[in-house]
Order: sequence, then structure tokens, then C-alpha cells
Amino acid sequence: MSPAILILGSGALTTARRIQASYPGSQVYGLNERVTADISYSDFGSQLRELYQSNRPLIALCAAGIVIRCLAPLLHTKGAEPPVLAVAEDGSAVVPLLGGLAGVNVLAREIAAALDVAPAITTSGELRFDTCVLNPPSGYVLGDIEQGKRFVSSLLGGQNVSIDGDAPWLEQARLPLAADAHLRIRISTDAQGSADELLIHPRSVVALNPPADAARIQQSLAAAGISAHALAGLLCPREQMADNALHATADSLGVPLRFSDQPTLNAPHRVLESQGLQLAIAEQPVVIHSLGQARGRLTVVGLGPGAAEFTAPAVKRALQEAQDVLGYETYVTMAGPFRADQVLHNSDNREELARSRHAFELAASGRRVVVVSSGDPGVFAMAAAVLEALEASSDPHWHSVELQVLPGVSASLATAAKAGAPLGHDFCMISLSDNLKPWEVIELRLKHATLADLALAFYNPISRARPWQLGRALDVVREQRSPETVVVLGRDIGRPAEALTVTTLGELRPEMVDMRTMVIIGSSTTRRFAKAGSAVDWVYTPRSYPGP
Repeated sequence: MSPAILILGSGALTTARRIQASYPGSQVYGLNERVTADISYSDFGSQLRELYQSNRPLIALCAAGIVIRCLAPLLHTKGAEPPVLAVAEDGSAVVPLLGGLAGVNVLAREIAAALDVAPAITTSGELRFDTCVLNPPSGYVLGDIEQGKRFVSSLLGGQNVSIDGDAPWLEQARLPLAADAHLRIRISTDAQGSADELLIHPRSVVALNPPADAARIQQSLAAAGISAHALAGLLCPREQMADNALHATADSLGVPLRFSDQPTLNAPHRVLESQGLQLAIAEQPVVIHSLGQARGRLTVVGLGPGAAEFTAPAVKRALQEAQDVLGYETYVTMAGPFRADQVLHNSDNREELARSRHAFELAASGRRVVVVSSGDPGVFAMAAAVLEALEASSDPHWHSVELQVLPGVSASLATAAKAGAPLGHDFCMISLSDNLKPWEVIELRLKHATLADLALAFYNPISRARPWQLGRALDVVREQRSPETVVVLGRDIGRPAEALTVTTLGELRPEMVDMRTMVIIGSSTTRRFAKAGSAVDWVYTPRSYPGP
């Protein structure tokens, strides 16, 4: 996972960009109103903790003490933390803070080399042996962290060590090697080792067509004398891609789940059967992501009204993880910035079904795909189009895609919040666009909603192609509502040019509204009163309603 680089001001931006150049896909996070970066945030501590909890490597260009105080409430278990470093704003110091078992010192050396300084590494074993014995490279995993600590203690105490197995990353280390050493580093899939051994397991075992039963898989590995740490992943037939129990099993075991029409390895290996489970054991660590494909994921997200702080954290995570992003160009731009490795698919705002089909094709190939909407994706937006495309398809690969819809702040709710609480009682949302439904249906719904004395939120109120609908809609509403009925107009709420107007039904004219305006017409109980220091009144609809 690429690191996140956090800065507090413009003085750190040059150093941040130098670091970023060494890590393709990394992004610079900058504090709002202080610096323009790839991604803006409003609170350093909250942003730092959110990224830490997502297990993202963190590089903070600030005092180490600030980072420590912000993360202190989250620190629990050594070994369960991502790399965290503090770097001086001018690049003069690189200080690894957390994640010794996750490669923080490796990261510190890389950053220091890029900045042409010496890293402030204080780990005794790292300084003595020029390697972190307890942090093997990708494809290998330490058998027992507690045993590892005792082992390194013995090494630091002056004992020699031998190496049994293929460990090329230790060839350049300054370990005290001796053929007759009492201590031994052993590279093996074996589950058990002696008290004087440091077991490091190559992830070279793949369970072929396993059951959706984590306990049974673990029992089969144990019966074969194989460590669960050596399990690289599960490889299953593609028709099982939507089996939720199988996904839960992989999650429980902490390994990837891959699918193939012919579940087998494409590297030299032997097959061992243990308690009815086939285990493919390769000669080298398995690159599991080269086997078959993952289950594709299609996420439909709502960006909210426009301001980044109104976008839900779950939506931000989905955008971070996406390989492909699809949507109307304006909304895709709003969702950015994006990394160079992310593929953007912009399309016209009237191509919702074609966009949805394209998204399923991408996701069915195993990719992580996001379709973006403004506001909430389920309110006159892309979620319905995506589900419509899926229902119409007989392609089993489409139906095997992991599909999820993440909510956003809709335009009506954003406008209502800015005004106060005009939707504080029963209300309805109506789109005045007759592109996908007859105007007669719209007018009928308007009559009933107005008669029911519901507050009304109008989406798509007017456009060049539909210049008359809003005027006719207002005529229908005026048949039941008094001219004094409170009206709220919100244009571009949540965006730099936002404008809020409070008026009345009697004063409202179609020319006051455009396609980017949300129109909220109050009920008979909606009220307004002066807001201190503002020319725009507060508006709210009381939660209670008078009886007959």
C-alpha cells in the first residue's frame, strides 16, 4: 500500500513532493486553508488516526511529539501497526516511530536516501546486524513474534547463528554466522521448531478448492505438519465467486481468495492431500495475485453536495481503493484527485445505463470499480441505474460481482441543513424532469403531495430543454398553498459559489432557479425567523403538527 504523506503548511510541501516522487501512487494530505495538496483535511489528529486505522504507511512532516500524542490512544499491540515516520519539514531528519515489524526502518532508509540524509534508526538489532531479523520480506512471515524477541536478544547477547534454507535477503546482513552455532534461522513451512530456532515461513502453500470452513482448513494444515502462516491463499472454481461463506473463511484465515476455471498453480509445486483437502506446495513463495482473479467489486458512491468534508469516510476509502472510476465528468473531477495508476472513465450525464454496463464488465474481470454520483447515489442518481442494468443481465459473472452502495448527503438535505430544518417534518422529493417519466405522472404526484401538506423538495427543476415545467409545477402547488408559504432556494450548496435564498411561494418565479438549484417549498407549518448577523432567515418545519 502506498504511503500517505501529511503536511501542516506550505513550508513542508517541497519536501513532501520529493518523498512522493519515490512512491508512485502516494498522495500528499494538506491542512485546509494552509496549503494546497492532493487531498485536503480539516483536523490533523483525526486524519492521522483515520489513515492509521486503515493500516496505511504514514509519513508526517512535523514534530515527532505531535504524531505520538495523536496516535497514543490507538497504540495497543506491537506488530499490529503500520509504519509511521516523522520527517522534518526541511527534510533534515527522518525518524521512524512505529511499525518496526512492518518495515518502518526500511522505509526510513529509502526516504533518507531520497533526501540525502541519515535516518535516525535506534533499533539495536537493526544497527548491529544491518537488518531487522524479525521483519522478513514480502512472501515470508515470522512464525512467532515472542520467540523472535527472545531470539534477537540472544543474538545481541553475543551468540552465533546459522541459516537453514533459502534466505537471500540475509546475504548482505552482518549476522554472526557460524556452521556450529547454537541458534538457527530456519526457512520452512513446518509448523513446529525447536526452542533455539527462529522459524520463518515462506507463503508457498495454496489450498485448492477448499471448503468454506476455516477450522477444517487449519486442522488439515496441522495434520500435514504445515504452519498456518505458510498459507498463501485459497484457490477456488470461478462459479463459487459469490459464496459469502467462502469469503468469510478467507477473511478468518487472513489470506486472499482467488478464483479460476482450473484451480491449480502455474509454478513448480507438489500436491499433498490432508484430511480430504488438497494443498499445493510450491518451491518458492506464491505470488497469489498472479493466480486466477479476485472477486470484482463495484461500489456506487455519493459524493455529497461538493465540499470534501461532507463526503463520508467510507466513500473516501472506496475511491482510494478503486482501480477504475466511472461517472459524469463533473462528478469524477469532484471525486479527485486520483493517482496515476487509477483509470478514469468519463461519460455524458445521460449515459447512465451504458455507464453501468461498462462498470459491470470491468468489475467482472476482477477489478475494483467505483461509480460516482453527486449527492446520494440512491436519490435520482446512479444506484438505480446500476441495479437496473444488473437485473436485466443474465451474465453470471455480473451477478457474482461484489456490489455495494455507499450513501452520501443529498442536495435536498444539504440545502435544508444550510437553511435550518425546512424538512423537519414529513416531506417528499420529486424530480421535475420528464425525461424518464410522463409529465402527467409528475403533476399527479405534485397534486397529492401538496394536498397532503408535505414539504416539497424539487430536483431537476428547470433546464434549457425543459423551460416550462417549474412554472406549471408552481401553479399546481399554489392551488393548495398560500402565497406566504416559505420557500428555500439552494444553489451549488457545498461548493465555492453556493448561494442560499429564502423567499415565499408568492414571490418565487421560475427565472430565479436553474438546473443547479434545489427548491424546497415548505408545508403550511413551515416557519422563518431572523438569523443574527445574517440577511437570510432561519427556516424550519416544527416536528409537531396541529390536529384536525
